Amino acid sequence: HSSLPPRQLLDRDTFSKSDPTHYPHCPQFGRTEVIDNSLNPDFLHKFVLDYCFEERQNLRFDLYDVDSKSPDLSKHDFLGQAFCTLGEIVGSAGSRLEKPLTGIPGKKCGTIILLAEELGNCRDVATLQFCANKLDKKDFFGKSDPFMVFYRSNEDGTFTICHKTEVVRNTLNPIWAAFAIPVRALCNGDHDRAIKVEVYDWDRDGSHDFIGEFTTSYRELARGQSHFNVYEVVNPRKKMKKKKYQNSGTVTLLSFAVEAEHTFLDYIRGGTQLNFTVAIDFTASNGNPSQPTSLHYLSPFQLNAYSLALRAVGDIIQDYDSDKMFPALGFGAKVPPDGHVSHEFPLNGDASNPACHGIAGVLEAYQRSLRHVQLYGPTNFAPVVNHVARSAATVLDGSQYFVLLIITDGVISDMAQTKEAIVNAAKLPMSIIIVGVGQAEFDAMVELDGDDIRISSRGKVAERDIVQFVPFRDYMMGGPGAGLSMAGLAREVLAEIPDQLLSYMKARGIKPPPHSSHVP
Repeated sequence: HSSLPPRQLLDRDTFSKSDPTHYPHCPQFGRTEVIDNSLNPDFLHKFVLDYCFEERQNLRFDLYDVDSKSPDLSKHDFLGQAFCTLGEIVGSAGSRLEKPLTGIPGKKCGTIILLAEELGNCRDVATLQFCANKLDKKDFFGKSDPFMVFYRSNEDGTFTICHKTEVVRNTLNPIWAAFAIPVRALCNGDHDRAIKVEVYDWDRDGSHDFIGEFTTSYRELARGQSHFNVYEVVNPRKKMKKKKYQNSGTVTLLSFAVEAEHTFLDYIRGGTQLNFTVAIDFTASNGNPSQPTSLHYLSPFQLNAYSLALRAVGDIIQDYDSDKMFPALGFGAKVPPDGHVSHEFPLNGDASNPACHGIAGVLEAYQRSLRHVQLYGPTNFAPVVNHVARSAATVLDGSQYFVLLIITDGVISDMAQTKEAIVNAAKLPMSIIIVGVGQAEFDAMVELDGDDIRISSRGKVAERDIVQFVPFRDYMMGGPGAGLSMAGLAREVLAEIPDQLLSYMKARGIKPPPHSSHVP
């Protein structure tokens, strides 16, 4: 993974230092946190990449000075960018690459330092709690506002930030909240490697005062609460100046615990089944199915966007569903016999059991439905979300996890109800994938995705991010290469499911059954 400390950025804020954030490559694979008021930020956020020796893995890092909460990059000042490949970083001495930031003509934009290190497969997570006593008073008014910053040491003797505690206000004897951190983040799997801890007094303007530091190691911390884990906080400059100087306070480890972090595959191996439900948009905005311009047009020569998206996602997910029976629903059409508008009708015509056999069965039922219903409206998502939520609410023990695929042209009529349904569903073992087909603006879908701003309804915020939105057109290459782009669509759409499943299991304290009973 790589972590990124840029140096001497261009200052774009007239009144205060820049607040940088930055991004790699399109499609974006993530954003760092924002660091306030700094031209030499050390970003904590790491990007974990699968390194393939045989592929050229192009990376782009864009730096922005963030001026508001808007997720839209055009609303922020661009500070420069750097291009490289992952191989270039990995292949540099110490896997450390310095690159000049470019992209603003005639301006020196500073440099970015990219660090890569291979992650050990250590999955242990340590939970630590510390307190401090008699820290130096740094504030003219009142006591100090202390926080600690933890660094692990790298192979080349440099240090990388790996955790910041919260600030405890106005005390010289803070007790910080317990925090969990992967053991590999603390010491990269080397239990004897130095861990450096710095103690600061927080200041509103970002110019935090250094109180002092100490070093330890994972092996020492793992001894737990004992006289070994009381550390003198030393300010080297004070120590040099004053003969009588002893320390600037002490930090004590209050508790230490370690447990293995479970992975998606631990649960799958332990028997968790994924239940896959499909919901298809049958509203009139898709166009008349008998016309070739319609998103629902059934050509004898090629699959339409709905069928392609369904196949791309279904083909992968069906491997995790043992009975291969997939409920398939439609919404937004007038349905026989009386032509009433329905927002959750079974594609196979059987309301008591809307499940179809295999992805082929779903495709068949979809094509059959197109001939029997009349496309209409409005576009309501909430009924199908609630339909799956009702099933998910009956199995909360982690043995089943529900995935709803909604394929839509993106024009939604019941945004408030859908948000409410998603906030309620976020407590349940379920995820929602939305694939947008056609050329509409998908702003509402991006909002439901909730990656930048977590979705909320009537003041309640969703407890997990469970929605992933992908525009189908990004993967439409047409011609003989269409299959390849479908693999890309499936990867993108399913990328968040493992973590979403883990976030549910973790929130409910569900552990995978020990897999001695299951032959891997």
